[in-house]
Amino acid sequence: MATEHRALLLIDFQAAFDDPAAGSRNNPDAERNALLLLARWRETNRPIVHIQHSSTEPGSALRPDSPGHAFKPGFEPAAGEMWLSKRVNSAFIGTPLETALDRAGIRSLVIAGLTTDHCVSTSTRMAGNLGFDVILAGDATAAFERQAVDGTRIDAETVHGVNLASLDHEFCRVYDTETIVASICG
Repeated sequence: MATEHRALLLIDFQAAFDDPAAGSRNNPDAERNALLLLARWRETNRPIVHIQHSSTEPGSALRPDSPGHAFKPGFEPAAGEMWLSKRVNSAFIGTPLETALDRAGIRSLVIAGLTTDHCVSTSTRMAGNLGFDVILAGDATAAFERQAVDGTRIDAETVHGVNLASLDHEFCRVYDTETIVASICG
């Protein structure tokens, strides 16, 4: 893993994902790992981008007028850190993210966020397709259980694992937080 300058992209670390109605979730340490990345990026004065989902869907817990829209504690953007609101799964659609990164000369990203199979996967795929060199912090993401088309239940760990496997070496490289911190910020 190269040690070049990379931006940390934190996707949708929002209160809505703490609602038990969301169902069973894997990786209870995702937020702790993401906060370790965030702390290290801040300590080394590296660029950080916070993405916040602002749903327009009626009844969504991620609507701007909902308590679930708020950043989880510790994930609030600090002065000088970029914050962008998105309305769809990709952090690149309908936002100035690509332009802002280009203007800053950033072509390398480390991504962490919620959820692995939705906004994290979509944003990672787009970043890779747009030519960014992407590292995904696999242990700083999490997924919820899903129901398959045939009605069977897919547990959260399987959803998470299949998505990481689909992304790795196609759109990004998946590493754990410890490896990222040691290699990039060491």
